[in-house]
Amino acid sequence: MSSSVVEPGTKLAERFRLEDRVHESDGATLWKAIDEVLARPVAVYTFDPGFPRLNEVISAARVASRLTDPRLTQVFDATTEDDGRSYVVSEWVSGETLTDMVAAGPLEPERAAALVAEAAEALAHAHEAGLAHLCLTPEHLVWTAAGSTVKVLGLGIDAALMDVSNEEAARADTEGLGRLLYAGLTGHWAGEEDLGLPPAPMADGHFCTPRQVTAGVPGYLDAITCRAMLPEGKRGLAPFATPAELAEALSSVPRPVPMPTPMPVPAPQPVSALRSDGVDTVAPQRPAPPVQHRPAPPSSNGGGMLGKVAMTTIVLLVMAAVGVGAWTIGRSIGNADTPATDVTATPTQAAPVETREVKPESATGFDPLSTDGDHEERPELAPNAVDGKPSTDWHTQSYASVDFGNLKKGVGLLLDLGQSVPIKQVTVDFGSQSSGGTAELRVGGSADLNSLKVVHKFSGLGGKKTYSADSTEKGRYLLVWFTKLPDQPTYQGMFRGSVFDVKVTAVK
Repeated sequence: MSSSVVEPGTKLAERFRLEDRVHESDGATLWKAIDEVLARPVAVYTFDPGFPRLNEVISAARVASRLTDPRLTQVFDATTEDDGRSYVVSEWVSGETLTDMVAAGPLEPERAAALVAEAAEALAHAHEAGLAHLCLTPEHLVWTAAGSTVKVLGLGIDAALMDVSNEEAARADTEGLGRLLYAGLTGHWAGEEDLGLPPAPMADGHFCTPRQVTAGVPGYLDAITCRAMLPEGKRGLAPFATPAELAEALSSVPRPVPMPTPMPVPAPQPVSALRSDGVDTVAPQRPAPPVQHRPAPPSSNGGGMLGKVAMTTIVLLVMAAVGVGAWTIGRSIGNADTPATDVTATPTQAAPVETREVKPESATGFDPLSTDGDHEERPELAPNAVDGKPSTDWHTQSYASVDFGNLKKGVGLLLDLGQSVPIKQVTVDFGSQSSGGTAELRVGGSADLNSLKVVHKFSGLGGKKTYSADSTEKGRYLLVWFTKLPDQPTYQGMFRGSVFDVKVTAVK
């Protein structure tokens, strides 16, 4: 059946009404259709007579239809009818592709890793069933419009449509996932295809690593990306061979949560050809709680006499107090010319200590307990903690729990004061949104965790906390060392510590 015969309004299987022709290529046409039985939009592929890969497409679609992972696009039907019509019906997905998400720049590293971790787990499930993707691009990774889950589009079907095969399918999909992670971390595409993203920069014939392209990418994510994307791996570590291995490496990353819906809701944005227009979602308005009026206490006729007695007693007490006060004042006036005798000699007050504010020469995120050889934690944000601006901050990476997701015992902000100074007072602003958590203040002459002496411990990390030294502590380096993160999630349900400002005072 020629695709020219299939027009909008055509109904397949007496339920799927074709509405809009979305895309047509090499004898296969993608439609947006309506399932009239369930009253929902669906995606439908129709094929020209003699389409050369029809059997492969139908076979891949039927395998995909048996998969139950909700992160994979669900296939509802794959049929060749008696009259020669063949079609594949699948879920119509609305949302933002990874291309959309990085259009304005790289994602937060943890969010990029979380999205790819979800996709890696879904593809690991597909590989167990013998089905590979082989065509992964940023357009195939979607964060759904309802903001509830990741969706991987085109599993099996796209490869069959484009006649793509690979004897090392698991490794090919792992490399594809690595490229998606690279795109999320950098906003660049590390591939030969022109997909609308800036090409990844290269050095010595190799793609630059994410950390070379974008500041602030954690070292462990840089290593994971390279092990997934590059055949030679990184730092002597073997490359990941399967999506399951990559999923395991990313298993500790906090998973994505729905993004808050801004108010007012912006107009729907156009999306790619494989998806419907974004769905307007408005956060439900909570009605104001009803005002609860407290009833006035009931009057009691029997209480009148008691009230009069109480009032009389109060008046007498007030009169007595006034009399005592007048007597005391008169006595003081009468003795005005008599010098008072000091019972306790006033101690001689020590001269006040002169101090000065010390401006740190540099600041950096400090992660000496990392296992990947990288000892920095969001170093690009560290200057925000010493710029004197209360609106800017340095913060840690986001973790799944207050104990750093069981990945490490602590992390901190390290200040270099330029020279050893006698520290008298330190004020740390942990931010008004924080609560709970603990941190140590350490001072020393070396930027080494074990060489820095604990001079104070902060708890309940909310707002400004001040340490005043009884005796000055000399040191060139000052470390705000988080030992437990605040117990209130501050970023997409995850936990992180923040320092908005640090002021250091030293003895002149």
